[in-house]
Amino acid sequence: MPTANNEREADASHLANLKRMAYFAAVVETGSFTAAAERLGITKAVVSQQVARLEREFRTTLLTRTTRRVTPTDAGRAFHARCALVLKEAHDAFDELGDGVAEPRGTLRLTAALDYGITTIVPAITEFTRRYPLCQVDAILSDQSLDVMSGQVELAIRVGWLTEPGVQARQIGAFRQLLVAAPGWREPAAALEGPQDLARLPFVAHTALREPTRWTFSRGALEHRSVALQAVVSIDATLAVREAVRLGAGLSVLPDYAVAEDIALGRLVHVLPQWTLPSGGIHAVFPPARFRPAKVRAFVDLLQETATPAIGPGRPGGTPGG
Repeated sequence: MPTANNEREADASHLANLKRMAYFAAVVETGSFTAAAERLGITKAVVSQQVARLEREFRTTLLTRTTRRVTPTDAGRAFHARCALVLKEAHDAFDELGDGVAEPRGTLRLTAALDYGITTIVPAITEFTRRYPLCQVDAILSDQSLDVMSGQVELAIRVGWLTEPGVQARQIGAFRQLLVAAPGWREPAAALEGPQDLARLPFVAHTALREPTRWTFSRGALEHRSVALQAVVSIDATLAVREAVRLGAGLSVLPDYAVAEDIALGRLVHVLPQWTLPSGGIHAVFPPARFRPAKVRAFVDLLQETATPAIGPGRPGGTPGG
């Protein structure tokens, strides 16, 4: 039977290890014991001693120390990833305590795809900082997905299908995929009898998609046509594909939020509008946590207010791509 003394000793040990976890994470994130001590407001000796005790207790080398820099070992990198999640959840929990009386504040770190980021996230950020003057936003917009579990961001906006294990997500909108072309292709496109005739015209493939040249078109509930197209140009970024289509390189499939303005202004035309392509979801994705800071919840709520399909009714819930 555990005694009260044993329980107190175990609690004290866990508390000490939590402090060492914070010291270790600060060293990894700053790259030195000196910088970690400055961040934490304690002496370099305390940080060094406590991290060393952590290594001795668990008989594991967590850091490689040189005269110029401190870097984590493989075990240290794995341990830091877990530390970052634990420390962030603790930070979020304390933030949550004050959310009932305090408005959103602090720096919101988020990531989104470049195309959706430019067309939708940047306007939302502008409105967010106007609405919540105590907040700042640090946004990473890239066609390369940043791992939301890395600890670098609090929020990721994913366009399309979700494939990340272990994350939490909330759908904030949907989008349609549209077959488009430059106005110079209007007459050849109008002569198409259906998707099966698309092979007659040049196609610009978006190679960031899973199947950039295979598409399934639908008309009504029962009529479906799957086509395989031969690309004359292949590009891995949505906005670059759009530019190639604008310049007349060929037809392509693009999300409605990226082409709505071009269609409205006549810079692009919607080809085979009587046929539809699968729609996709837009999700806010978070690392697993019981609490969300007010700034994260407020930004997601704002996105949900504004993230609506740009053209027509759409069919949410499908999978973009072929």
